[in-house]
Amino acid sequence: ERVRERERAMERAMRERERERERERERERERERERERERERERESDGERAMEREREREREREREREREREREREREDWLQDT
Repeated sequence: ERVRERERAMERAMRERERERERERERERERERERERERERERESDGERAMEREREREREREREREREREREREREDWLQDT
């Protein structure tokens, strides 16, 4: 009888250790999912910053084109005045 009790106690202990290992594996999977979500947020943030930089460059190019058109108008006005 005591031998069976000891065997059952050992089996329970083994099952509990296995459950604890499974819980630890699940915690590690969750940590990895969180790291992946963080990397994704960083990629999105980097992409948004890159898009904003490109929009700013386009705005600057448009301002330069407008300045060039203004200089051309001034040149034409000057030529007409002379």
